[in-house]
Amino acid sequence: MTATAYAMVSQVRFRELTTRIALAAFIGATAWLVTPTVWPAVWFAAVLITQAVDWVVFARFRRNPEWEPDRLYVALSCLTTVLGVVVYAGITAYMWFRGGDVGRIFAMVQCAGGLLHVSLHMHHVRPILISAVASHATYFLGLPIIGAVATGNWHELLIAIGCVLYMSHLVVAVRQSSSTTSALQSARDAEQYARQKAEVASAAKSDFLAVVSHEIRTPMNAVISAANLLRRTRLDTEQREHVSMLIDAGDVLMGLLNDVLDFSKIEAGKMELESAEMVVRERLAMLNRLWEPRALANGVRLVLRVSQGVPETVRTDPLRFQQILFNLLSNAVKFTSHGEIVVAVSWDGARLSVAVSDTGCGIPADRIAQVFNSFEQADVGTTRRHGGTGLGLSISRKLAEIMGGELSVASREGEGSTFTLSLPMEAVEAAAVRPERLTETAGSLSGRSILAADDHEVNRRILTLLLEPHGCRLTLVENGAEALAAAAGERFDAILMDMQMPVMDGLEATRRLREGGLNSGTPVVALTANALDTHRAAWDAAGVHAFLTKPIDPVMLARTLAEACVAERREMAESAVA
Repeated sequence: MTATAYAMVSQVRFRELTTRIALAAFIGATAWLVTPTVWPAVWFAAVLITQAVDWVVFARFRRNPEWEPDRLYVALSCLTTVLGVVVYAGITAYMWFRGGDVGRIFAMVQCAGGLLHVSLHMHHVRPILISAVASHATYFLGLPIIGAVATGNWHELLIAIGCVLYMSHLVVAVRQSSSTTSALQSARDAEQYARQKAEVASAAKSDFLAVVSHEIRTPMNAVISAANLLRRTRLDTEQREHVSMLIDAGDVLMGLLNDVLDFSKIEAGKMELESAEMVVRERLAMLNRLWEPRALANGVRLVLRVSQGVPETVRTDPLRFQQILFNLLSNAVKFTSHGEIVVAVSWDGARLSVAVSDTGCGIPADRIAQVFNSFEQADVGTTRRHGGTGLGLSISRKLAEIMGGELSVASREGEGSTFTLSLPMEAVEAAAVRPERLTETAGSLSGRSILAADDHEVNRRILTLLLEPHGCRLTLVENGAEALAAAAGERFDAILMDMQMPVMDGLEATRRLREGGLNSGTPVVALTANALDTHRAAWDAAGVHAFLTKPIDPVMLARTLAEACVAERREMAESAVA
């Protein structure tokens, strides 16, 4: 027996209080019509009193559902129940002896209904159930027996036998109802437990992904950045080839990491789309420049065909559009060893369609249905021969569906495949999306003073090698507390801030910078290996100018810092004018 069961019975009795009183008024009025005396009114007044007592006694369970009653309070609750039922069902005795044949029938129907009611609504707590059922059963069985003895009409005992049969059926029904209720409660408890486990597992997975992402991106930043820096030096042909291998391998590793993170976000329903203008031909040309050398290295031509009717500029999510095509071209180059890859783009007035066709190995007919499944590839040897996680096509189709479009495939084994992406887009005026270009002076970092906070020694060295050639003066610190100390004594043009650092993290340091001082308005650029959407949102709330992730893109880093310095100088000029 649990405290919650008492609370459940209390809640049921409280909800039905108005119904019980209204039913008592109806029964009293009916009894008065059959036998117009004062007793039905007296009975109704007694019902009101006992219902008030019931409300007071059971109120304690409603106020504190977790309260476990002691034996004395259980006895009080049972006594209250007995009193309420004895008075409420007392009208049956009056109708049996004073109402004639009609009154007897009415009395039996009322008593049967009362038994059914208390059996269904009080079976959660056995002492309360027994108290209510025993009182009703006393009337239900006792009245026919007393009547038979008093009148000598032993045929009335048949009524008592019928009442016993009714109560037998009622016991079976109540047991079944109780069993069903217990099963449903167990199922709800199991569902709640499973949901809690799933939420804990989901949170653990998110934490795991965040940690893994950070821990992988930090050394990858050193590998890829060092390879990019090395490529800028004087190298012979063999050395340059080795550096290219390093950079290509780093790109593959980052692609795999991003695939896993994107897949996790899609599965959790947390993938958010952006809406921005995209110059179609420029975006396609960029992808063509990226993949054409790799296709040519395989002896394959990459052909781009854009129909005349394709608008110059559309509104969509450029990053996700690029990601889908990147995956399609990656697969086409990977599985095509001769012939050509054709990217055909068309427009029907509302949707942009991109068909990527290749003359590669194709897909067996019995495997086409599986190529969009997570971690699936056309055959088990594909991963060994070509690498990959089997997530690219799955992510691409789900992204297409999230964007309101579709991704389909047609293929013949040995002849090649065609993947067709169709996305709804809005054509926009080209003039509305021409980016504002930085002037040569504004885009230069020469002479700028940059504060950079990063706890990793290798990362600080990489920042030095990447930024000092631009002519800026770099101040390096190891944590947020040191960044605050440096910012308190010198004016900077921009601040680079890592996220996870000892002593004080980057978010806290940024919030404190914004509170006042020499650099309260200085643009802060987050440069971190924490690349999840939750991390981006946290930085946005702290008030950063831009959010960059590791591994560092040297061009993007320089461009973002230049834009930040321009924004800072513009704000200073506006403040001076004001």
